Amino acid sequence: MAVLKVKFTRNKRDKLAQVLWVLNWVSVVTGIILFSLGLFLKVEINKQREVMSDRDIHSVPNMLIAVGLIACGINFLGGKICYDCVDTTKFLRWKLLMLPYIICTFFFTFCILVGALMCYTMRNELEESLNLGLRDAMRYYKDTDMPGRCFLKRTLDMLQIQFQCCGNGGFKDWFHIQWISNRYLDMSSKEVVDRLRSNVEGKYLMDGVPFSCCNVYSPRPCIQQQITNNSAHFNYDYQTEELNLWRKGCRESLLEYYTQIMQSIGLTVLIIWLFEISVLTGVRYLQTAMENVLRQGDPDCECDGWLLENGLVETARSNFNIIKNLGKCNQIDTANNGDPNIDVPLTAHYGPDNVPPKEIPLAN
Repeated sequence: MAVLKVKFTRNKRDKLAQVLWVLNWVSVVTGIILFSLGLFLKVEINKQREVMSDRDIHSVPNMLIAVGLIACGINFLGGKICYDCVDTTKFLRWKLLMLPYIICTFFFTFCILVGALMCYTMRNELEESLNLGLRDAMRYYKDTDMPGRCFLKRTLDMLQIQFQCCGNGGFKDWFHIQWISNRYLDMSSKEVVDRLRSNVEGKYLMDGVPFSCCNVYSPRPCIQQQITNNSAHFNYDYQTEELNLWRKGCRESLLEYYTQIMQSIGLTVLIIWLFEISVLTGVRYLQTAMENVLRQGDPDCECDGWLLENGLVETARSNFNIIKNLGKCNQIDTANNGDPNIDVPLTAHYGPDNVPPKEIPLAN
C-alpha cells in the first residue's frame, strides 16, 4: 500500500511543478547562505588562530562551505527538472534521472542536518583548542624579540582588552609563568636575583599581571603588582576588589563568543534543512505523479502520487533484496569440481550425416 498517497489533476500537477521551480531557486539562495555562514565562521576562527592549537576545529566551517556549494548545484538542477515537468514530453528526458536525483538529494539533506548538529557539538573541541592555544601564547608572551613569537604580546593584550578577560582560566594564571623578559629585569637588584634563585626553573614569578588585565571601569588606579598583598596598597582588600582586574578568563570569554555564533548558525542551518526536506517531498510527489501519467498514457488524466509505493517495511525489504542480488548476477555455478563447463555437451559437426571421417594411416 502506498504511503501518503495524494490524487493530482492536471492543474494540480502543473501548479506543483511551478511552485517547486520557484522553491528550488529559493534553495539556491539558501545554498549561498550556507556558504556565507561557513565562510563567516571560518574567518571568525582564523581571527584568533594565534591563541588556538592546531586541532580539527575547521571541520564545521569547511563542511558548511562545501554543502553550500553543492546545494547551489543540486537545486539549480532541481529547478530545471521541475520546470520541464509541466510538459509530459519534456519529462521523458528526466524520467530515468529523477529517482537517482531524489536519492542523492535525500543523502545531501542528511549532510545539512549533520552540519547543523556539529555546530552544537563543537564546543568541547573548541574549548580544548583554546585551552592549549592560550597556555602556549601566555608562555611566549615575553618573547618580544624572538621571530615567530614577537607578535604574541600584542595579540594577547588586544584579546584581553577586547573581550575584557585576563589569563587562560583567570588572572591568577599569570602568577605561574614568567611574562616579563629577562632583558627588562635589573639583574643588579637583589630582589630580582633572589626571586630568580627562589624558583627551581630560574623563572621570575610574581603576583602581577599585564596592563591589559586592568578593568577600565575600576574607580581606583589599576593595581598590577603585588595583587595578593593587601598591605602593599592603601585601602585595598585583595578579596573584595572585584573591579580592579577582569575576573573572567579569556578561554571562557572566547568560548561564550564562539558558542553564541555557532548556536545561531546551527539554528539557521536547521531551518534550511527543514526547508530542503519540504522541497524534496514535493519533488517526490511530482515524480511519482508524472510516472503514473505516463503509465496511463493520458496527459490530462487524474493520477496518484506518493512518497513510497509500498510500506516502509516492504520498501526496505525490496531494496535490501536488490542490493543482495546485485552480486549474484555475474556468478557462475561452479559445482562439479569447479568446472563451469562440465555439464555442457560437446557436439561436433563432421558433415551432413554427422559421421566422423575415417582415420588416415600414418606413413611408415
